[in-house]
Amino acid sequence: MQKLSVLVTGATGYVGGRLVPLLLQHGNRVRCMARDPRKLAGRWNEEVGYEGQLEIVAGDVLRPETLPAALKGIDVAYFLIHAMGDGEIGFVERERQSAQDFARIAAEQGVHRIIYLGGLGRRHVETSAHLHSRHQTGDLLRTGSVPVTELRAAMIVGAGSASFEMLRHLTEKLPIMICPRWVETRTQPISIDDTLAYLIAALDTPETAGRILDIGGPDVLTYRKMMQTYASVKGLHRVIITVPVLTLRISAYWVNIMTPIPASIAYPLIEGLKTETICENDEAQRLMPITLTPFREAVARGIRETEQLEVPTRWTGAQRGEHPQSFDSSAIPDHALLRDQQIVNTSASAESLHMALARIGGSVGWYYADWLWVIRGEIDRVLGGVGLRRGRRHPVQVSVGDAIDFWRVEDYSPNYMCLRAEMKVKGRAWLEFQILDDSDSGRQLIQAAYYEPGNIWGKLYWYALVPFHYFIFRGMSRGIVRWAEQNVTV
Repeated sequence: MQKLSVLVTGATGYVGGRLVPLLLQHGNRVRCMARDPRKLAGRWNEEVGYEGQLEIVAGDVLRPETLPAALKGIDVAYFLIHAMGDGEIGFVERERQSAQDFARIAAEQGVHRIIYLGGLGRRHVETSAHLHSRHQTGDLLRTGSVPVTELRAAMIVGAGSASFEMLRHLTEKLPIMICPRWVETRTQPISIDDTLAYLIAALDTPETAGRILDIGGPDVLTYRKMMQTYASVKGLHRVIITVPVLTLRISAYWVNIMTPIPASIAYPLIEGLKTETICENDEAQRLMPITLTPFREAVARGIRETEQLEVPTRWTGAQRGEHPQSFDSSAIPDHALLRDQQIVNTSASAESLHMALARIGGSVGWYYADWLWVIRGEIDRVLGGVGLRRGRRHPVQVSVGDAIDFWRVEDYSPNYMCLRAEMKVKGRAWLEFQILDDSDSGRQLIQAAYYEPGNIWGKLYWYALVPFHYFIFRGMSRGIVRWAEQNVTV
């Protein structure tokens, strides 16, 4: 096949981040579009032998003025954008607008084809807002003159996916589960490896242009059966009791409390389980015959990769919410910025301090009063936030854009790290760490917490917590230094 120029939108996401290296391996020229290109810098350095094939550009489907440059000279564009994680409110409208603009500008730039990963479920019947939006996005992409290949999938099974993490945590944590009726709805899950195989095969199969193709694994299962299968693979015994009284919203908050998945994502996922999501045609297999992975095997593979830390992308990777920008405290007026700064002198090496910062959060914790961090995380989850259970992608590896508990890595280098708060707060907050060399005192760790309150309630929130901040931030900075001094890195 002729090698193509390919644009991947959603390259920071769960599917897009795994698709890029496969496209490179197949010899294609790949351009990745991201709101914040720093999140992809160095991501695929291990892909040797592909010099000149990879380009990373800034772009946002919600800012159409950024799309012409991203789409210029592209043969095939993958549309892997999903606004669901930005919250329940407004994601349908955001997806509608982004699909319309993308289709129009792709046609203006002479793109030959769009490949879109959508969702299963019967069309033109009452369904969830999430699935309806997935179907609508495909329809709107087709309003342009560029032929669209729409691959429709249900639950994607793989280490790090939101659906798999929800399944994993629910099954592992609850020996007896009181479940709503949606656990009896049938679905047709597909492994992440098979999903990627279809996405690659569609690129090399021109006959898929202009078609809506259902993709699914070989097994049609209820969510109950999926949990039982997961338990069997892990050697667990689970009792599942179905009751009719749990509403979708109660179910979402229950998932929010028991798993790392916040309510804003859990609700549309669960709402989609009201209706069956089963393949209605086998055209995908006829045009792109691949060997499908049984559900049990996909679960076993996901468990193994999770335990062995072989998780190249996670559901937390995609940038959500506001457009990212590097934090600059000098750009915010002093009267509008509250702060707490801790400076600790140390004899520890810069490398040891860097390693201490790289380990922060997740299973390691925050080096001081972890129980207070846990309480703050649980309060956040009750409010519908992400909480601490989101954890980390890797115990020691850090990249810009990574999620660390309820923070997001906004900037990272050997002597600097800046985290932006994604917990529920009345305003914006950052946690900044700098490692400085001082000729007189060795090295310094400068730790600063910044808070830009959104209103008077935000200011009251900050000042109410000042006594706790004194002990928590002071203890954390000294805990980081203490670990670095006791764990020398040469």
